[in-house]
Amino acid sequence: MRFLSVLCVLALALCITASAYAETQSVKVSGDLTMRGIFRDTYNLNGSPVEADVTRTGVTGPEQSWFMSVAEVEVDADLTDNVQTVIRLVNQRDWNVYTKNVVSSTTLIPNGLGGYTENNDEFDVMVDLAYVTLKDFIYSPLTLTIGRQDLWFGRGFIIGANQQNPGADAAFVTGNLSAPEYTAIKSFDAVKAVLDYDPWTITGLYSKILEGAIQDNDDVDLWGVNVGYKFDAYKAEAEGYWFFKKDNKVDKWGGIKSDNDVHTIGFRGSLDPIDVLTVAAEVAYQGGQYVGSRLQTANRDRSARGTDLSAEWRYWADKYAWKPKLGAEYVWYSGNQAEDNPDLSNGTYEGWDGMYRGKFDSAIREFVGKYYYTARYPARALFVQSAADASFTNQHQVIFLGSIEPIESLTLKAALALARAFIHRQT
Repeated sequence: MRFLSVLCVLALALCITASAYAETQSVKVSGDLTMRGIFRDTYNLNGSPVEADVTRTGVTGPEQSWFMSVAEVEVDADLTDNVQTVIRLVNQRDWNVYTKNVVSSTTLIPNGLGGYTENNDEFDVMVDLAYVTLKDFIYSPLTLTIGRQDLWFGRGFIIGANQQNPGADAAFVTGNLSAPEYTAIKSFDAVKAVLDYDPWTITGLYSKILEGAIQDNDDVDLWGVNVGYKFDAYKAEAEGYWFFKKDNKVDKWGGIKSDNDVHTIGFRGSLDPIDVLTVAAEVAYQGGQYVGSRLQTANRDRSARGTDLSAEWRYWADKYAWKPKLGAEYVWYSGNQAEDNPDLSNGTYEGWDGMYRGKFDSAIREFVGKYYYTARYPARALFVQSAADASFTNQHQVIFLGSIEPIESLTLKAALALARAFIHRQT
């Protein structure tokens, strides 16, 4: 009788499985593999011959070299005409990283690994994307996307990447990647609703960035509305947006609220005045409250500005076999260049908040103060702005870009980035 019961359960499971497969209209499996060889020198702007810090707490040595790889597999399934699901799995790692723990009493085995500890997490497979898209939800113009998803608006100046390095500590180091700026995991846990009234598009979103456990109200949440319009001429488009980052993760010390709120309001537009030229501009303003440290004794208002201007020239792309292209970009972030110890002072805070920018043309300067620090301005404990010369505030940057295609399957790109930063003086 027990054997018959098992057979009935298996039969029922097979029926349910067959029914599920019958409802799946199509399945697409895709993926990619990226391998990098990295060599970098004097990332801390100190040329003295100091051995690299084996704990990888920022870049402290003048020379480093290693390999890393990222493997991604994505499964897209159309369950019905109006219901699609996406799952993407990622493994990202430095190649065979071992931590050296050699002391006087360590037994070193010939041809062995005595005194070295391997990274047990480097072959972990992580879920990067896992979301469902519901088209014509409630009524036809509405599309709802729920789950872990990529978010990108405009050129990614405000919202484009929620970079993560699984396994890292609070300083975003000692994870699977020694260069976390190259992480493939940039997704958000979010709910996104899109109303498509062609040529108008209205997008609303909510994302849970951090669910804290220090206190009852210490989360980080992201809200936003983006309104876009596409014109009939010059491939022109325009967008206006409001993004609100509600950040309560700073401990409540000194009797003040920990609300480090950022309201970002901005406008973006691009067009092709002629076929071979694309120009784009974006300006944004940030208001709200600023709390830079748990040592701060008074609430501060926030008032900051950011600008992104760019152009791409394709005049020679159709005239030469190598299809050369040229581009230029200017980025400006406001800041408190003349303020001593800005996280503790009174008055309006004018430093720009990087939000979740996704587009970077430089892998060096862009991440100072986020993942790395320089020898002169080391990382500061307890401060939201981790270094006095952080790249996401108080800065003018000019980038010159170029690319060629020497053969059909190969594209070579080059970038020259010039930055002028105004340093926060520290007390």
